Amino acid sequence: MPRPTGRVLTLLELLQSGGTRTVAELADRLGVEGRTVRRYVDQLIDLDVPVESVRGRYGGYRLAPGYRLPPLMLSDDEALAVLLGLVAGRRAGLTTAEHTASETASAKIRRVLPKHIARRLDTLLEALAFTDQPGEFDTPDAGVLLTVADAVRHHRPVSIRYTDRDGRRSERTLHAYGIVAHAGRWYVTGKDAGIGEDRTFRLDRIADARTLPGSFEAPAGPDPAQRVLSGFATAEYRHEVTLRIHGTVEQIRARLPAGVASLEELEPGAGQDRATERWLRVELRAERLDWLPPVLASLDRPFVIERPDELRGLVSALADRLASYARRA
Repeated sequence: MPRPTGRVLTLLELLQSGGTRTVAELADRLGVEGRTVRRYVDQLIDLDVPVESVRGRYGGYRLAPGYRLPPLMLSDDEALAVLLGLVAGRRAGLTTAEHTASETASAKIRRVLPKHIARRLDTLLEALAFTDQPGEFDTPDAGVLLTVADAVRHHRPVSIRYTDRDGRRSERTLHAYGIVAHAGRWYVTGKDAGIGEDRTFRLDRIADARTLPGSFEAPAGPDPAQRVLSGFATAEYRHEVTLRIHGTVEQIRARLPAGVASLEELEPGAGQDRATERWLRVELRAERLDWLPPVLASLDRPFVIERPDELRGLVSALADRLASYARRA
């Protein structure tokens, strides 16, 4: 059972998380009675921690506004969670433009840890292996990321200077709905006020972001992550591909995720059973087609190519190569 000093520190951590905490809530979290919570509060006040008492039906305790928190205290589990998060974020490319920030943050945390905890964490990090090699990612500027995040939270327009994939630069007014991390990159999705349509922008291609006066109402419908994935699936590319595939959504999504293709279930023909004749129309756009035949082969499901004709030739060529390989002694 935790000692009283440990419970007092836990009480401080609960109050640091913000807001007003009722006596009943604190007693439940600490596993003590209400009068004991009041005694712990008195101990914090004796240590010059400005705990305020809030009266009323929803009253309780809170820290005084503007109180400067004491040095960060992490348990073993919390230190492990923070360090693993920093390592995973760096590997996934989900960092800001300051590439050394996660490394210096890790070093600071490890320096202040007790030696026995630091040794155990070092042992884990040395033993930890990844199945993929870290890639080179284009990371966003921290100031841009935070400005856009603030605009999302408060529903305020934001002016951005953007460079698209062809190198064209433009200044846009964006009603940002949300920030999405996908495949090692940061994206912001929202309405481009200049053209009145939803768009998705890579945050690392935004050179500057500035919050504008006013506000907007975020629309109902898909959440930001789904908007980004749908945008990828319908983006303008060289080839428009339409297929009919016999299978389930789960089988097809295993090879063609939502960020690549959109699916539509087709009605079975007259007299056909939906369970046995389940076909889905698959639509996607691609700059190149050479990656699609191996994907269709790996699905191992009956399919029909509606367009383009060029894809039929590529699938036939792959089938001929695989057949010739299979005949080799």
